Amino acid sequence: MTTKTKMILVVNAGSSSLKCSLFDVQEGGVAQHFRVKVANLGGPARLEIYDHSENPDGVLVDKETLDKDQLDIAHNQAHASALKVVLDWISRNTPHFEVAWVGHRVVHGGDRYSSPVVVDAQVLGFLETLIPLAPLHQPYNLKLIHLCREFLPDCPQVACFDTAFHTSIPKVAREFAIPRKYTDEGVRRYGFHGLSYEYIHDKLSRLDEELAQKKLLVAHLGAGSSMCAIDQGKSKASTMGFTAVEGLPMGTRSGQLDPGVLLYLMQEKGMDAKALEKMLYKECGWYGVSGGIGSEMLVLKESDDPLAKAAIDMFVYRIARETGSLAAALGGLDVMVFTGGVGENDADLRAAVVEQNAWLGMKIDPRRNASNEYLISADDSRVKIFAIPTNEEKMIARHTLKQLGVAE
Repeated sequence: MTTKTKMILVVNAGSSSLKCSLFDVQEGGVAQHFRVKVANLGGPARLEIYDHSENPDGVLVDKETLDKDQLDIAHNQAHASALKVVLDWISRNTPHFEVAWVGHRVVHGGDRYSSPVVVDAQVLGFLETLIPLAPLHQPYNLKLIHLCREFLPDCPQVACFDTAFHTSIPKVAREFAIPRKYTDEGVRRYGFHGLSYEYIHDKLSRLDEELAQKKLLVAHLGAGSSMCAIDQGKSKASTMGFTAVEGLPMGTRSGQLDPGVLLYLMQEKGMDAKALEKMLYKECGWYGVSGGIGSEMLVLKESDDPLAKAAIDMFVYRIARETGSLAAALGGLDVMVFTGGVGENDADLRAAVVEQNAWLGMKIDPRRNASNEYLISADDSRVKIFAIPTNEEKMIARHTLKQLGVAE
C-alpha cells in the first residue's frame, strides 16, 4: 500500500469567499502545492484551483461555476458546501496526499493570544467573544474551524492571528485618549494584517538580513488596506486600530473618520448602530467616494468618471500622509515595501505614492516599477523601495507545524 504524503491544509475564510492551500513538509520549511479559491459564495460562485508545485506563481489547472443549489444558499450552508467541494477536489485529484493538520487565519486574538494556538473548545469560546471587534471576518473564520472539526475530526487545528504581530506596539501608540476604565476593558488599538507583515519581514530578511533590521514601513494595499511601521522586526505602529475599519480608505470601509460624523448621523439622520455598521463596512471607502462605481481598484481605473479618479486620488493621498506619520513613529525611514493585491500589482499607484513622498528621499525606478521587480527604487533613492508579494498562507503553514511540534 502506497504511503500518503501528509499535508497541511490552510484555511482563510471571508464573508463571501473561501481560500485554501495545501502544503507539505520539506527539509528546511514548507512547500505550497495547490491553492483553491472559491469566490462569490452568494452564488454563482467561482471555483479556481492553482498548482504551485512547479511554478511559484501558480498555474490554473481547474475551474468551475457553483450555483446556488450546490452551495445550499437557501439554508445558509455556502461555507460548508464550499469546503466540501474543496475537500472532494483534493480527494479526487491528489489521492497521494492526506490532510493531516489544519491551520486557520483568524483575524482577532484579543489580548489573550499573542501567538498561534492549538484550537480546543475553550479557545473557540474566547474567540467568539471577539466577534463584535471584527464582524466582517471573525464569524466566518470561526465557522470554518467548526466545519473542519466536523469534516476532519482527526486533524489537529491551529489558529493564527492577524493581531498577534502587533502585540509589540508600545503602550503610548496603542491606547486611545478615552476614560481609563474602557482602556482597561480592552478598548485599544490592535492592528491587523499581521500575518502578511510577518511574512514580508521574513522574506526581506532572506533577501537582505541587515536591511530587514532597519526602519521599515510596509503598505498592505487591497480591498482591505493597512500600513505598519516595523523596527528591528517588531511592529511599532499600525494604521488599523480597535477594528479593521480604521486607517486607510478601503474597498468599502471608511478608514479614519471623525467620530463626530457618527454622532451627527445618529442625532440628525436617526441612524442606529446597525445602520452605522453597514455604512462603515459596506458603503464607504472607494465605493462610497466613487458614488458606487466600484470597490475594486481595477474597476475604478477603467472608469472615466471623475468620481472614480477622486477615490484613487484620496487613497494615494492617505497612503502618502500615513507614510509621514509612521516614519515619525519610527524616527526615520530606511525601507518601504508595497504588498497586497494592489500594492503588488499597481505600478501607477506605487509611483504616485512615491512621488508624494519624495521629501522623504524616495525615488522610484520607472523600469523596475513597471516590471514589478522586487527592488523598484532608483539607485540614488535614500529609501529602498520594494514590491514583494505576500503569502499569509505560507506563514500560517509554518506556524501550524511549529505549534504542533512537527517542523520549522
